[in-house]
Amino acid sequence: MSREGGSIVNALTIDVEDYFQVSALAPHFPKESWNSTPCRVERNVHRILELMHKHEAKGTFFTLGWIAERYPKLVRLIAMEGHEIASHGYGHQRASEQTPEAFLADIQLAKAVLEDIADCEVKGYRAPSFSVGLSNPWAHGVIEAAGYTYSSSVYPVKHDHYGVPDAPRFPYPVGKALVEIPITTVRRLGRNWPVGGGGYFRLLPYPVSAWGIRKVNQEDRRPAIFYFHPWEIDPEQPVVKEASAKTRFRHYVNLERTEDRLARLLQDFSWGRMDEVFLPALQTSV
Repeated sequence: MSREGGSIVNALTIDVEDYFQVSALAPHFPKESWNSTPCRVERNVHRILELMHKHEAKGTFFTLGWIAERYPKLVRLIAMEGHEIASHGYGHQRASEQTPEAFLADIQLAKAVLEDIADCEVKGYRAPSFSVGLSNPWAHGVIEAAGYTYSSSVYPVKHDHYGVPDAPRFPYPVGKALVEIPITTVRRLGRNWPVGGGGYFRLLPYPVSAWGIRKVNQEDRRPAIFYFHPWEIDPEQPVVKEASAKTRFRHYVNLERTEDRLARLLQDFSWGRMDEVFLPALQTSV
């Protein structure tokens, strides 16, 4: 069956963190409580791998070092099935809330942990909550110094917790040996609109996301990037009733619909790894 986008392969990315590590819920799950909080990430990642296998999709798993240390067999399974292992940092602290020195230590540790467990080079990094922006212009230099080849840490949209609305929509150099590959947007009415997944994928009807990816493939002739989290296919996760109404809405809206929507997305478009979708073209253009 012919898929949308023609011959273009898009990049499927998964930010491997558990529900209690989400930045918006941080006040309710201090780091000292993580070791005693029941994890659900293993079951959810296994389900994602099954979906991807069924639809012959490959992807990049931006994995926390904290998760990798506790579930090394899961990380090895991801790599064994042909997916890319990339870094989401070690402790899921926003880059914008760290000093350059602390940030470097965190992402170097994550890279070392992941490479040791998966026995492969880790080329990519994604900052928690897309926390690389105007408030920490030094961040890309630190990511390059840590030995990464690419970053996917910028979302060129306006959002109350992240975003660089004026950033380029497509890959751009941010150092001598580092490229930033931003999350996908469409340009309409003088602004960028998010179509790269996350909460928008759960909140808006599926055809909106499909339309956006199709526009990028057909009009821009570019591959899109889509991201989601393992907890987004888990409607049975514990509900934090103490969180604000806004946080609860953003985190729990349409969790029960996400897995079916993902299956449809994997069926409708072609999906591959970040390193294989973007890096060859970037290297030949240098």
